[in-house]
Amino acid sequence: MPNRTIAIVAGEASADLHAAHLIRALRALLPECRVWGMGGREMRAAGAEIIVDADRLSVVGITEVVAKVPLLLKAMSRLKQQLSATPPDLLVLLDFPDFNLHLAKFAKQAGIRVLYYISPQIWAWRSGRVKKIKARVDHMAVILPFEETFYREHGVPATFVGHPLMDGMPPGDAAPSARPPLPASPLVLGLLPGSRDREVCGLLPLMLQAGQMLVEKHGPIVFQVSCAPSIDPAMITDIVARYPSLDAKVTDAPVSALMPRCHLAVVASGTVTLEGALYTTPMVITYVVSPLSYRLGRALIHVDHIGLVNLIAGRRIVPELVQHEVTPGALTDAVHAIVADPQIHDRMCRELAEVRKRLGQSGASGKVARLACALMGEGDAL
Repeated sequence: MPNRTIAIVAGEASADLHAAHLIRALRALLPECRVWGMGGREMRAAGAEIIVDADRLSVVGITEVVAKVPLLLKAMSRLKQQLSATPPDLLVLLDFPDFNLHLAKFAKQAGIRVLYYISPQIWAWRSGRVKKIKARVDHMAVILPFEETFYREHGVPATFVGHPLMDGMPPGDAAPSARPPLPASPLVLGLLPGSRDREVCGLLPLMLQAGQMLVEKHGPIVFQVSCAPSIDPAMITDIVARYPSLDAKVTDAPVSALMPRCHLAVVASGTVTLEGALYTTPMVITYVVSPLSYRLGRALIHVDHIGLVNLIAGRRIVPELVQHEVTPGALTDAVHAIVADPQIHDRMCRELAEVRKRLGQSGASGKVARLACALMGEGDAL
């Protein structure tokens, strides 16, 4: 096979990780392929040539994008220059929709084939973007089970590849859990306040204040406070230190190691909710953005749930607290209602196991790699 060049653009920490898995799967099929693009430490560790570092570009909420505009424009200009100077055989885009759909237009006009892996959530808001995707993207590799039908109904080639979180998971209907059943003393409660500084600063103090109330109501609790790779551990430690009465341990363990140890987790909305489903860990989902972002989002988003586990289940199987609802008292009530009743806790575990089944089998990265090869004329499509 001729040597191939593949450009990959990942603008978020989770996408950077999925892109790294994809790079390794591509190299298993095309050992001599060259990979360059925009990403972070995971893509770099997988052997990609990083021409734009994505670590400073991650944003949450609509209005928060404004502060990043100069960096985003600079990144876009650099990528366009590289696409023009040395056109790759394929451009692979991961999530980061507004940025990546603009780049897809440029690539398409330059005659570069485009594979989009991890779809924008256009089924939730701004569904009109499907017309742009149809015009600019050659194939969608989607990770949620209902997305393939959505795209095909709109005339966009799409393949459900399963969720990349399933890669490496043990076979069977449920992942093993290290936690003892309820009731338990001490209770182990995970606090996962997000992967962005603003999220952590806004959510973690509220979670810890709720923790103080929960200890008074429930009894002994060990709090496992997650520090995402994108967060400075000193920031987490400083916040936790303000609550010396709590038995709180800051950990940089991956979510895959943390979730099985927890009887319940309080999480920032995002992919982490699906990781909870993988390990059937009951959870309370929180979501807070700037007031303006929230008002704009309420006007634009047309789904009944924020949490991905609830969207996939098609109903509210775990509690969601959104914006002004995220208070220490509300968090305390939501957590206590679950851990105080083993039947509620067990039912939530079973419902999360059903969500896990819907995420497909392992091997998403390999399937996307084969799709990429097919788009470059190297082998057959799925």
